[in-house]
Amino acid sequence: MQDYSSGGDPTAALAGMMGVMGIVWLAVIVFVVFLYWKIFSKAGYSGWLSLLMLVPIVNLVLFIWFAFADWPALKKS
Repeated sequence: MQDYSSGGDPTAALAGMMGVMGIVWLAVIVFVVFLYWKIFSKAGYSGWLSLLMLVPIVNLVLFIWFAFADWPALKKS
C-alpha cells in the first residue's frame, strides 16, 4: 500500500494533463491542415491534398512533388 501524503492519487492529475495535451495536439493538427489547405488552394491545387500531409511517408513525397511541380495558379497568369 502506498502513502499519498500529498493528498490523493496522482493518476487523476496525470489523466487530466493528458486530456488537455490531447486537445492541444488536436488543435495544432487542425491548424496545420488548415495552413496546408490554404497553400495548396493558392497554388491552384485542391485543398483536399492537405489531408495527405497527415499520412507518414506520403507527406514527404507530396512535399517534394509540390516543391517541383508546375503550379496551375502560375500558369493562369
